[in-house]
Amino acid sequence: MAKTTRIFGANSLKFKSRSRETARTRWFTPLAHFLRLPLYFLVALLCIVGSPVLAKVPSSINSLSQLPINSTISLAVPTDAASLLQQGKVLYSNGNFAKAVEVLQQAVQIYKQQGESLALAATLGNLSLAYQQLGAWSQAQQAITESLNLLQEPDKNQNLQIFAQSLDIQGRLQLAMGKSEAALATWQRTEEIYKQVDNQSGVVRSLINQAQAWRTQGFYPRAFKTLDRISKTLKSQPDSLEKTVSLRSLGDALLVLGDLKKSRKALEESLIIAQNLQSSADIGASLFSLGNNARKQNQKEQAIAYYQKTVTVSPSPLTKVQAQLNHLGLLIKDKEWAKVQTILPSIESHLKQLPLSRASIYAQVNFSQSLAKVNSGVLQASRHSFYSGLSTKDSAKLLASAIQQSRSLGDKRAEAYALKSLGGLYEETKQWSEAQELTRQGLALAQSSNAPEITYALEWQLGRLLWAQKNVSGAIAAYDAAVDTLESLRRDLVVNKDVVNQDVQFDFRDSVEPVYRQSVELLLQSQKGKPNEKILEKARERIEALQLAELDDFFQEACLQGQKVALDRVVEKDNSKAAILYPIILRDELQVIVKIPTQSLQSYSTKISQGEVEKLLIELRRNLVDPTATKIVQTQSQEVYNWLLKPIESQLQQSRVDTLVFVLDGPLRNLPMAALYDGKQYLVEKYAIALSVGLQLLDPKPLVKQQLRALTAGLTMPPPGFPKFAPLLAIKSEFDGIAKAGVSTTSLLDGDFKKKNLESEIGAASFNIVHLATHGQFSSRLEDTFILDFDGQINVKDFDTLFRSQGKTVVELLVLSACQTATGDSRAALGLAGAAVRAGARSTIASLWQIDDESTAMFVSAFYRELKSGKITKAEAVHRAQLQLLKHPNYRAPSFWSAYVLIGNWL
Repeated sequence: MAKTTRIFGANSLKFKSRSRETARTRWFTPLAHFLRLPLYFLVALLCIVGSPVLAKVPSSINSLSQLPINSTISLAVPTDAASLLQQGKVLYSNGNFAKAVEVLQQAVQIYKQQGESLALAATLGNLSLAYQQLGAWSQAQQAITESLNLLQEPDKNQNLQIFAQSLDIQGRLQLAMGKSEAALATWQRTEEIYKQVDNQSGVVRSLINQAQAWRTQGFYPRAFKTLDRISKTLKSQPDSLEKTVSLRSLGDALLVLGDLKKSRKALEESLIIAQNLQSSADIGASLFSLGNNARKQNQKEQAIAYYQKTVTVSPSPLTKVQAQLNHLGLLIKDKEWAKVQTILPSIESHLKQLPLSRASIYAQVNFSQSLAKVNSGVLQASRHSFYSGLSTKDSAKLLASAIQQSRSLGDKRAEAYALKSLGGLYEETKQWSEAQELTRQGLALAQSSNAPEITYALEWQLGRLLWAQKNVSGAIAAYDAAVDTLESLRRDLVVNKDVVNQDVQFDFRDSVEPVYRQSVELLLQSQKGKPNEKILEKARERIEALQLAELDDFFQEACLQGQKVALDRVVEKDNSKAAILYPIILRDELQVIVKIPTQSLQSYSTKISQGEVEKLLIELRRNLVDPTATKIVQTQSQEVYNWLLKPIESQLQQSRVDTLVFVLDGPLRNLPMAALYDGKQYLVEKYAIALSVGLQLLDPKPLVKQQLRALTAGLTMPPPGFPKFAPLLAIKSEFDGIAKAGVSTTSLLDGDFKKKNLESEIGAASFNIVHLATHGQFSSRLEDTFILDFDGQINVKDFDTLFRSQGKTVVELLVLSACQTATGDSRAALGLAGAAVRAGARSTIASLWQIDDESTAMFVSAFYRELKSGKITKAEAVHRAQLQLLKHPNYRAPSFWSAYVLIGNWL
């Protein structure tokens, strides 16, 4: 490569530091998802700004810092050791963890020589904290074990406060190493100790830690109950700095769990107390958290207002930078370049005021990434840069400075992150060898410092670079490594990205989805026109893994941890007439992988851009709901049919396939496959159709041939506060039709249809069908996915406990007969899939849009009659019911019959 093409210069890694003053940033840009080890969740979540709180300790110890979670243990000890300990604490607080380790090791040696066992134990605990920040798990374990051994020796004067804090540190280490059950037990122990010494702040911290441990194990209801205990505990306490900090921590924890209303309430209470106490630092911190809450709710203007107030009120340059970088991220997202111009100089100014630390390095890296986004956006919009300080070279200088600073700190994690970003800049300018060298350096550092959130990004970057250089085998290996790292972090991926990953810019759509999708594209291209079943199997598994990751992202928790059941085995064993299709939308083509009974996997593709595919799908979805648009629907749906099914028409016929199971990708999920048109017939006229989220099925098997017992619940009128939903006057007719089909029913209608009554009925009796005739909405946003009951709305996140309260009994079929996907939401069907998964039903039937009340009753009656009549699958029963509507003179248009979809077990 010619030297004249270089933009950074030969000595790009030797730029002098622009500023030695930066600090630990907590939130930089609108990080729409997540990805950090649990340790960092706790450190970031409970980080506070303010003075240490004095604890009640024996007279021989004068002070003990009670800063939550990321605090160090602070003791009054002999002068030399005291200064070392204080120096270590300052270094740790400033993010200089490697230097903190050195200083604390010196303090440890002094205490050993002096025989100061209690001080030694406290210092070893602090040393463990520093080691944890560096990812040095074995050294951290050794230090905390030694600390606890000293405190538990029977002949030593044990101090319960120090013992509790050392246990607290041990709990964080256990959680970071994936030992959540051990961490939970440790924090339950610390709670009891803090109760003994009447340290209510310690009790609150222990409970928040326990909530995280419960959540990590998948016990989300217990996590919520634990946080409720915190709320009750805090109410009885008088206003104080500890209380405002605890309320803020509670609000941040609730934000992680997705309870945005309770989160906001706790944060507002925290703000009021901080204002009453006139603590400007806490006022700023609470305003900042409220801004994050508003951003999570997509309340952009409100979020910006909170961030601006934070900058005005907070005395902390760190908090100012955090707020401004979040503000900047919102402006970049909406491409408000003129407003971006006004905020950039201020951010640069505040960055220069921060002391050198890991956080300051991350801040520089993230700011440089934002500058690159702004530069790219402005050039695309106007073909010229309007901000004189804005250029790719400036981004490179910031990154080179960040690399130099991280080396001066001895911080491998920070250096790896900066190297990744600088390698990314070289990648953008197609300087492959330089980019590859920087990426490999960063990868080695990230792996050695146990930083998987950076490791996977570097593996992905390396894969892109090798792919660009035609090294296909090397690229596949790198992508495989990136996917493996993501899979190993799956439980951590689901932790709320906006709160967890304070340092690394992260967004699911930008930072996770492309890894899977590009990997699939690379695998399929590697076949070079010669189908390879092993490669196709790998590609299929990877696209399924993406779907599961999307659902985890949707729920902010690992919602699918059950046994994997291969669809192939289901087809071959139980339903040899079903074919499975995996349409995959790639950048420049639409690929379809198909499994036909007794045949090997095969694939075919259509050369068409992702933009063209999505444009047609959006238009078709809009036209489908219009009963008068039949002609245009047929034209557009025939084009989709040609993509997905025309290449295998004859094979399906020869194999006598009667059921098609689709594992749909992207906006295809918003379309009913039944409405695809071959030029003469709709797909529903030839096949029964079902949808699946992939390999994860609940023990697929046919509906038990026994008396069908259904719990039916519905609302004829929407509850107050939901005026956009119309009355459903045909519900009684719908329920009568179910009963007339021979299904034993128990009904909850109108005033009786309440969440508590529904839960009680499901828990008291064994229903194999739950049929809900009520308005509902599916969205790509968890908080906007719900059904209505008499009292208001039941959010999809509550389906977990609602439908699984009858112990080991699984609801065979959940029917949501009057729901719809959110208008204008291209990923709304994600909420539908999420509802199906969350309910835990083997099969779910729902409507993609709300349809005529009377036609709904007709479809429902026909479906249950077919289901009760003989040995047919649920997919076939849906199929026959749809055909009855299609043949009705009033309901021939696809808008009436095609909206119903079956998700999950089609047997």
